[in-house]
Amino acid sequence: MVRDSTFPTRLLLASVGVGAGLGAVISVASSGLAAYFARKIVVPENSPDILDILHIDGFPPNMHIHLPADEETTVPGTYGLYFNQGSGHAVIGDIVEYDPKSRTVSREILSVTRGDIRRATKGRWTGTVYPEPVAADVPYEDIELVSDVGRLPAWFLPTDHPEPRSTWAILIHGRASTRAEGLRAAPILNRLGVPAIAMSYRNDAEVRVEQSSRYGLGDTEWIDVDVAIDHALRHGATDVVLFGWSMGGAIALQSASRGRNRDHVSALVLDGPVVDWVNVLDRQAKENMLPTPIARLTLEMITQPWARPITGLQTPVDLARMDWVTRAAELDVPVLLIHSDDDEFVPSTPSHALASVRRDLVVMPEYDKARHTKEWNVDPVRWEDDVANFLEAKILPKD
Repeated sequence: MVRDSTFPTRLLLASVGVGAGLGAVISVASSGLAAYFARKIVVPENSPDILDILHIDGFPPNMHIHLPADEETTVPGTYGLYFNQGSGHAVIGDIVEYDPKSRTVSREILSVTRGDIRRATKGRWTGTVYPEPVAADVPYEDIELVSDVGRLPAWFLPTDHPEPRSTWAILIHGRASTRAEGLRAAPILNRLGVPAIAMSYRNDAEVRVEQSSRYGLGDTEWIDVDVAIDHALRHGATDVVLFGWSMGGAIALQSASRGRNRDHVSALVLDGPVVDWVNVLDRQAKENMLPTPIARLTLEMITQPWARPITGLQTPVDLARMDWVTRAAELDVPVLLIHSDDDEFVPSTPSHALASVRRDLVVMPEYDKARHTKEWNVDPVRWEDDVANFLEAKILPKD
């Protein structure tokens, strides 16, 4: 998933009941800064091409790309690179050469799925290696899901397995990403015989209304998951497994606990999930050196009704309802929790805490090295084995 633009801190929870006092001590400028960060949290935006493409050498199928060496481009594995504002895409392989003096790295170009990368000067590093289902070499159909916010484009991924399962998967991407993020799961689901829906939801780039769209951080988007489950049940599914990446994990947890189809949710597979939003916002506040008073007011703005004219939120976000460390006792389905300890955006600490208190339901294998939601990219064989072993042990034997 593309990085979220979220900033406040856990200290913001102390803002409950102290809003009036804060108003007396925070300057107009500070209030404006808090409003800016509050909007950054909830207003969808497209991620820009900020990575310099220094040079392309060689010819297909032996091409290399030269990039600045940073915390993303120097991690082993297979990744995607969007360029030309997302119209182009390439699959980038392992490191060929690293030059510490110039701080540059050369990596393999495994394929160019669309566009002319030789003309590109800027790009965007991503964990999405399959921009469309055809790139993942799985069967698919374009479908539309109809929610209260309108039509939501989706991919139905039927399986070519000789004995399709009655358990389907719903693939829920993260904040500021697209339904293509979930396609990394498509090949293993196809091999297991599990049909899937890679869905979009309200506020996605494909469906958003630019001036009025606001993220609910999972507190509203789960409604659209119910629509995807409806489609699955109408077309032969008896139950579903919800896959969620990053904020998609928060959405999956809400769907499994609040959705009208929650009785049909048999398991969760969560990758780099937001288990506790306040922990994530705390991390981002510290990294962005946001002063505590401004951080407090920022969180109050997204959680309190009085700030709706500022944030544009129709309904304030209920962060307590999305704290699954506190709500751990309410889990009632098996969970595979994949979360790298080197996740730079969503700390793995809450995930470990959840796994610790719900050992009866939560399976959490150890992962490191991978950046946010890129565990598959570092080791796809292991990721797919973990998913297959979990599903076969917990869900699929009943077919």
